[in-house]
Amino acid sequence: MSGTKDKAKGLANEAIGNVKQGVGKVTDSDKLKAEGKAQELKGEAQQKVGKVKDKLDK
Repeated sequence: MSGTKDKAKGLANEAIGNVKQGVGKVTDSDKLKAEGKAQELKGEAQQKVGKVKDKLDK
């Protein structure tokens, strides 16, 4: 029940989301900014799940 996998996926989603938001700002794409924000939030949630799983394992 290790949370390492969830935390890694969360970090990746958060990073990709931040990149999408940056590209959206540069290209003035509201759609890309929104997608990036959603992916960033998904990543944050995945990281929290991973931390909870790690605490439950201890």
